[in-house]
Amino acid sequence: MTEVLFYHLTESKLEDALPALLEKSVERRWKVVLQTIDEERRDRLDQHLWTFREESFLPHGTDAGDFADQQPILLTASAENGNAATVRFVVDGAELPDLAPYERVVFMFDGYDNTQLEGARAQWKKLKAEGHSLTYWQQSPEGRWVKKA
Repeated sequence: MTEVLFYHLTESKLEDALPALLEKSVERRWKVVLQTIDEERRDRLDQHLWTFREESFLPHGTDAGDFADQQPILLTASAENGNAATVRFVVDGAELPDLAPYERVVFMFDGYDNTQLEGARAQWKKLKAEGHSLTYWQQSPEGRWVKKA
């Protein structure tokens, strides 16, 4: 079964929290596909990941770009796994795809967005009933991730 991690954003925006998690994935040599709610959001995150910090480089691309299949981090608005990733990030309340191809799925949601919050709760119940290994992480007031379940 796929390991599913729920990351509850309470102290920062996705744009602030996501790069560090993606950096850790690249350090571990994991191939990642990141699924957004739509192509506009995909493109905004693509631009953000190029500029979020001057002194770092986070190798990535989008499914609309060249060499999508070779990207260590591939941003998409679809359920496709265009770079044969074993880790999938799902953000902004995007629909979870089939989890079978993945060792790990990271579901990040904004705790101040009721639609995303309710969606995360529904996904938790569904995935728990299916027998997946679930963990729940919430941000502390300092912005650190604390395992809650």
